[in-house]
Amino acid sequence: MDAKEIIARRVAQEVREGMLVNLGIGLPSMVANYVPDDLHVFFQAENGVIGLGARPPEGMEDRDLTDAGGGFVTAVPGAASIDSAMSFGLIRGGHLDMTVLGGLQVDEKGHLANWMVPGKMVPGMGGAMDLVAGAKRVIVAMVHAAKGAPKIVPECDLPLTADRRVSLIVTEMAVIEPTEDGLVLRETGPGVSVDDVLAATAASLRIEGDVPEMQLS
Repeated sequence: MDAKEIIARRVAQEVREGMLVNLGIGLPSMVANYVPDDLHVFFQAENGVIGLGARPPEGMEDRDLTDAGGGFVTAVPGAASIDSAMSFGLIRGGHLDMTVLGGLQVDEKGHLANWMVPGKMVPGMGGAMDLVAGAKRVIVAMVHAAKGAPKIVPECDLPLTADRRVSLIVTEMAVIEPTEDGLVLRETGPGVSVDDVLAATAASLRIEGDVPEMQLS
């Protein structure tokens, strides 16, 4: 099981019956693959779809059915196509139960930076700001480090996506909850020790009692 699968499987455990959930581009889109078939949940994409399913089998792609990043998806029974006004009305109106977004950095206050890639031309933050500001829960799904550099830092040096504390950070090494008192280590990844997490994290982490290992089965 690679890092991205570990993260997607663990985030899928946060999805509850009846939720309306937005999945961001890239790694977050994998979460739909690991939600139980009998769990009735609707995944939303900013480009105007409610009811996204998992990626289709090879050769069964529909060019008119994609997520916000242009990746091919399926549609579950009851899915709907909506326009951008309705899509962002749901986001900005506080109707999303949860959004899952990738991250470049998260700081000790739980602030997310995920739209400005250093050294690359970017078209803007897209719907990221709206999602972080408007969803009831914000989960950051990202690898713990990039090219050996920690992504959980004392203070973001990249532009913040929004001035709001995210709800949860899930990496292949840890589940971390941002709180008013700082970042709390809730779980460690498979085969990962607390010391391993501390060594790979630039920000301060609070340890409250015994820290269990993720259960992914």
